[in-house]
Amino acid sequence: MKNEDEPKDKRLKPGDAQKLTMAEVAKYVGVSAMTVSRAFRQDASVSEETRKRIMEAVDALGYVLDLSAGSLSSRRSGFIAALVPSINNSNFSDTARGMTDALEKTGLQLLLGYTDYSTEKEEELIEAMLRRRPEGIILTGGSHTPRARRMLAQADIPVVETWELPEDPINQVVGFSNSEAMALLVRTLASQGYRKFGYIGGTTARDTRGSQRRSGFQRTVEELGLGPGRMISFGVPPITMEQGGQAIVSLLERWPDTEVVLCVSDLSAFGAIMECTRRGMKVPRDIAIAGFGDYEISSICHPRITTINVDCYGIGRQAAARLLDALHTGEATGDEITLTGYKVVLRESTDRNGAPTA
Repeated sequence: MKNEDEPKDKRLKPGDAQKLTMAEVAKYVGVSAMTVSRAFRQDASVSEETRKRIMEAVDALGYVLDLSAGSLSSRRSGFIAALVPSINNSNFSDTARGMTDALEKTGLQLLLGYTDYSTEKEEELIEAMLRRRPEGIILTGGSHTPRARRMLAQADIPVVETWELPEDPINQVVGFSNSEAMALLVRTLASQGYRKFGYIGGTTARDTRGSQRRSGFQRTVEELGLGPGRMISFGVPPITMEQGGQAIVSLLERWPDTEVVLCVSDLSAFGAIMECTRRGMKVPRDIAIAGFGDYEISSICHPRITTINVDCYGIGRQAAARLLDALHTGEATGDEITLTGYKVVLRESTDRNGAPTA
């Protein structure tokens, strides 16, 4: 007797490189293409057992239902998909602007999705985007669910991961080492005489870039013989200005002799400075504070914030350029890594030699 739970097409395996069709999924499960279609539509004529087998196969194979209107006559959709963690973060806004500018006059449009730093939400958005058959997709970071990676591999379109250097890239990468960037900031401030370092970051690892910055901080203070660093985890990423203020209070209550505090972002650094001001502390005379990202606010607040500039706009522009190159050559795969620059921007918040104080 045949086992209905066994795949009927033994030649088709999870991870196969060819682009799957609904007919091939149907053959794999041992049902008709119409049954697969009905299963996607939650049609009552498909039994729960059959629907479960179909969806398990869809998950294992990385198949994504094609909803593009022109899918029967043309594979071109005319848009690029891009996913960012936050829409109220000026760094990612600048990255999206770089993508848009690079796509100008190409006839391609940018469709933006917001993941809220969640790999599960990213997976949902990747599936939703791929159902419309984008020409390519640009992702923020290199941490994805296994199913998301399978869907992207099966899509056979250019994929560019940005803002970090993944250990296992899907396709192309445009980014930098967040760990090394934070390490550079630590070494720069240590060269100015600072010895007692503190760090403010988030409470979870869902912001992988924040985790990498924390790792770079901890490693470097220990390498310099200044550790272990005084680290406070406060708030679910992304850390707000208010949480930065609350975190600096917790850090100084625990380690009141801290000389300089490095924050995961300029926003938390700004909040920390404002809280110090409210408490009558002078920055940088009583406590020096630095951020990360070179947000606009870091250059106009008082005192202006020492930070790391990472060329957010350039990341977006180069990511779109690499994707366009792949589209022009017709090669969706490859492992090219484009390193983007970063630099320390020294400002008054860490300058004890004549800088204004808050």
